[in-house]
Amino acid sequence: MTSVRLRKGLQNAEGSEDGAAHEDHVKLEHKLPSGCASRRLWKTLSFTLGGTIAFCVGLLTSVYLATLHENDLWFSNIKEVEREISFRTECGLYYSYYKQMLQAPTLMQGFLGLMYDNKTESMRTINLLQRMNIYQEVFLSILYRVLPIQKYLEPVYFYIYTLFGLQAIYVAALYTTSWLLSGTWLSGLLAASWYVTNRIDTTRVEFTVPLRENWALPFFAVQIAAVTYFLRPNLQPLSERLALLAVFVSTFLFSLTWQFNQFVVLLQALVLFTLDSLDLLPALKASRLYGVQIAGLLLVCALQFLNSMILGSLLISFNLSVLAARKLQKNLKTGNFLNRLGKLLLHLFVVLCLTFFLNNIIKKTLNLKSDEHIFKFLKAKFGFGATRDFDANLYLCEEAFGLLPLNTFERLSDTLLFCAYVFVLCITATAALAGALRNLSDPASQQSTGSTGKGAVSLKPETAYNLVHSIAFGLLALSTMRMKYLWTPHMCVFASSGLCSPETWALPLKAVRLYSPKRLCVLRYAAPILTLLYVSYKFWPGVMAELSELREFYDPDTVELMNWINSNTPRTAVFAGSMQLLAGVKLCTGRTLTNHPHFEDSSLRERTKAVYQIYAKRPAEHVHALLRSFGADYVILEDSICYERRHRPGCRLRDLLDLANGHMIDGPVQNDPDLKLADHPRFCEEIKRDLPPYTAFFTRVFRNKTFHVYKLSRNK
Repeated sequence: MTSVRLRKGLQNAEGSEDGAAHEDHVKLEHKLPSGCASRRLWKTLSFTLGGTIAFCVGLLTSVYLATLHENDLWFSNIKEVEREISFRTECGLYYSYYKQMLQAPTLMQGFLGLMYDNKTESMRTINLLQRMNIYQEVFLSILYRVLPIQKYLEPVYFYIYTLFGLQAIYVAALYTTSWLLSGTWLSGLLAASWYVTNRIDTTRVEFTVPLRENWALPFFAVQIAAVTYFLRPNLQPLSERLALLAVFVSTFLFSLTWQFNQFVVLLQALVLFTLDSLDLLPALKASRLYGVQIAGLLLVCALQFLNSMILGSLLISFNLSVLAARKLQKNLKTGNFLNRLGKLLLHLFVVLCLTFFLNNIIKKTLNLKSDEHIFKFLKAKFGFGATRDFDANLYLCEEAFGLLPLNTFERLSDTLLFCAYVFVLCITATAALAGALRNLSDPASQQSTGSTGKGAVSLKPETAYNLVHSIAFGLLALSTMRMKYLWTPHMCVFASSGLCSPETWALPLKAVRLYSPKRLCVLRYAAPILTLLYVSYKFWPGVMAELSELREFYDPDTVELMNWINSNTPRTAVFAGSMQLLAGVKLCTGRTLTNHPHFEDSSLRERTKAVYQIYAKRPAEHVHALLRSFGADYVILEDSICYERRHRPGCRLRDLLDLANGHMIDGPVQNDPDLKLADHPRFCEEIKRDLPPYTAFFTRVFRNKTFHVYKLSRNK
């Protein structure tokens, strides 16, 4: 097993008051720099200082994460095979294509090798550029070959430094979004500080470097910043077009680098639909964003050779349905409250019916099954019946796909992030609810500028978007722990911008009759400054201690296995085993695989289930026939799976296989009455006894404390 060890050695009646108060507040701010010659000079200096801080904070975060990665693994000192093994599971698979492109004699041969690959899945030739999101590996390999850096920088360092460099863009984008929402760069600094001090819950890039989300999330953060700017009222036409272009480019790059892009962007589209329906943002801008989402995804689809998972995505069906329903239903935003509410419910019904109808037609026409495992998982997760489906249970039994643990909120509260987030969320949600009710009751109250109205409480469109975005992704994170990395960074943005926003403080101050422009200004700046001081005082020593803690990569069993494969098996040998281990086999040895961790293909999922019968209760001849049908020459058995104790009984891999095969599960579990005792012992246990039924089909050729490698006979 892989491990690390210590190294050796408010408007309407009050609307005018709010407006006047805001003007007074702005005037007060402009009086602060008494030595400045003019407002323009002060604005320029503030923008320059804020931009410089954003650049420095992003760069420092990048260096910080890269240092943690080095300190944890002693990456600069370990062997190349150990570096590659440190790219665990699917990370190793993706990095192998970067390595493959660099080892190709020419770029064209490398490109064709990816388009006609017959080593990732034995006895099949697949187009990896269509199946997987690996254009980033292709792009980096081209850059490395073209740039004059080969003498100064190893390929692996060029790769990981690029990923850590993207984290600088990520933090700068979070900083910018917070700045745009609050009007002061101080909130951006607070957002970046929270991102770093809550690193355990905001990123995992330092130990899963090549993971697709680490490529994609920086572009998603840029997209949110661009959407926030685009939704501002009274933008100049050129600024609006440039913002929309930035949304398109960032959406395209985000979608190109992560296979789950469609589900994330679908959630964003639902946010836009909700706000548009409640008149909390301009309908024209919402329509343009729907179009940009479709265009970005279709461009990715074209680059991925008409990837079926994209064509059959709910996002494209939903966005087309929203645009079509708007054309079909006229005068949606007229009438009294009950009239509007009825029209809104009818509109929602029409959009949902059109979405599922269109999506069903596309999937049946193209015979698409790429994402059916995700819907099976969701159906079982939310209680729509128990399932014995192997693929769905693989996800259900993983901690990462379970509910968000409560101790997450304890950690976030220690840095005051969660406390500030709840405070800002309550106030902003109150304003949004009041604005939505007012818009539904009196559509004429909505201003032409795109703000939410002239009532007692107001909410800017960009703030309304970030509010609902945060709520939507928060619900996603609560239901699925792995998705917290989409929520917690935005939580930093939303909480920091709220603390620095005059609109946030105006409402509670007026509620207790203590409102004044000066008091508002003091609170707006005192709260983030005090929070920054608290965070720095409490967590700076911990950050320094973390940077001084030195460990090293240590996995001698896997290193021994990879070295043995390289030295004792032919280059054309085909290996079967767990998909996590085989990704490392592909990267370290270049051997052909029967299966791998990229699970977004129905035939591969069926193949993986068949290969995993090595951990089920099956006879030797049956397992041999299955493995040989995939061309396997060798099979690797892992004691950590065969005798697994990490998962609870009923969730171990062998239990999931028994359940799918209709066999009773071993151990203290309540078996369903229709399950039966297996006719054969567990293969991975029985084969180690070297009994004749097994030795006739399998010959042990390698063994250490973790792995057992058997060669399959060819003449059976």
